Amino acid sequence: MNNYILCCDWGTTSFRLRLVERHTYAIVAEILSPSGVAGTFRSWKEQTQINRFDFYSNILKSSIRELGNKLGESVENIPVIVSGMASSSLGMEEIPYAELPFDINGSQASVRVFKNFNGPDSNLVLVSGVKSYEDVMRGEEAQLIGLIKINQVTLQEKQQIAFVFPGTHSKHIFVKNGLVTDFKTYMTGEIFNILSEHSILKDSIDLSHSPGLTEGATIEAFKQGVEASGSSTLLHNLFTVRTKQLFGKFVKDQNSFYLSGLLIGTELRQLYSATYDHLIICSGKHLFDHYKIAVEMLSFGMKTSFIQSELIDKATIAGQVQLFNAQQTISNE
Repeated sequence: MNNYILCCDWGTTSFRLRLVERHTYAIVAEILSPSGVAGTFRSWKEQTQINRFDFYSNILKSSIRELGNKLGESVENIPVIVSGMASSSLGMEEIPYAELPFDINGSQASVRVFKNFNGPDSNLVLVSGVKSYEDVMRGEEAQLIGLIKINQVTLQEKQQIAFVFPGTHSKHIFVKNGLVTDFKTYMTGEIFNILSEHSILKDSIDLSHSPGLTEGATIEAFKQGVEASGSSTLLHNLFTVRTKQLFGKFVKDQNSFYLSGLLIGTELRQLYSATYDHLIICSGKHLFDHYKIAVEMLSFGMKTSFIQSELIDKATIAGQVQLFNAQQTISNE
């Protein structure tokens, strides 16, 4: 099992553990669980017998045994790397963020190593995120490192690249000369959820019978939202979601795509504030079409590429392996 590594992505609301071949990034086996860091932290707070690190360690080791049972052989004595929220103030142990500029070879990552965690010489490497003067990220930097590692992106000297990772908290990451020079977080997905569930707009949209961004009417509504995002301020534009439904211009399910277009258009228009040589959208399946349509509409006047979900998953694994290898190299120097 010397050629394998256990890669864990422990997010706020989910847990994923994979046994991975270190050279091909092939997934041998994996388990998924809703036991995210937020819920685990609450469970730890409700008891007093076990310290926080040991409480999380018991869950991780139990999951390692479960993965071995699923595979039909022991996966002990294999090193483990954990990224995501496990290094946050709610996680296994809080680790300081790495700082900018951040080298995308992973050598400057902020990590903590726990010796012999999964057997003799099988360490646990706990990876933290990256911070700027006013922003933080956890996980996207691993995906970025992985995309470079699997040769999905070629970096050229002095070229400035803007990477966009859509999601609940979308990240715009800016790279030049092999370094992350800056990044920004946009609460696009979270604002959509709040507005559609808890604001006056909830009565003007309907997500329960959404046909997806595939039909002509929904695409047109989304495009109108993207276009309207440049016509006024967001605070005014949001109220037009209500009037679109009140005046019968959109039915409620179409109106949800109009709202999505408003928010995504507002987010992406921020890229107008600087000049980049290459814009790369790195999106999962759920949001891929949204961002592709919006980018094509806005015509940023720069080279644009799109990387889809299957490669993003592989990039996450490749990034974790690269972070682990970089730490091993540093330890051996």
